[in-house]
Amino acid sequence: MLCVIGLGNPGNQYDATRHNIGFDVIDVLARTLRVHLKAGKGEYLEAQGTFEGNDVHLAKPLTFMNNSGSAVMDLAERYEIAPDQLLVVCDDFQLPLGTLRLRQRGSDGGHNGLYSIIYHLQSDSFPRLRCGIASESIPKDKSLMAEYVLEPFTSAERQEVERMVTRAAEACLCIARDGIERAMNLYNTKPKQTEKD
Repeated sequence: MLCVIGLGNPGNQYDATRHNIGFDVIDVLARTLRVHLKAGKGEYLEAQGTFEGNDVHLAKPLTFMNNSGSAVMDLAERYEIAPDQLLVVCDDFQLPLGTLRLRQRGSDGGHNGLYSIIYHLQSDSFPRLRCGIASESIPKDKSLMAEYVLEPFTSAERQEVERMVTRAAEACLCIARDGIERAMNLYNTKPKQTEKD
């Protein structure tokens, strides 16, 4: 089984913000798998589906980004999910908008959600799919970054965001079907523009 966990903040005020890209990917996956997210036994929404015969568990922590690890730990313990069966999807302001970066393990890279998960699991050996959110509007002053990630994407960015979210969902399903190494080979590049926007 693959358990895909999209990171974000609950509440309508955070919808479509940069920090909630993980939630957006889970929404696309839920539609693709034709499942509905429901309240779980812990602090998360969840759904179970299958993709080409492979079990896929979807989850959105409701603990807010900085405490994502408590929900992930609860999921892992409740369903006896090993770290390498997890796939955490999150934003990354160090990657250009539209870029995906899939890794089998690693540090938190300054991401509070990943930090919380590593802390609670006491392990960094879980796959993560980082979605680039850095654009021309990113502040040069790093002290403004917390405000930046909680802002909605601009109208000019939306088309690129939608493409990235679609590709990220495809990457998740590729992992479920073909394994992470195949997905890394296919998706760890920025897509070429096939048409002018």
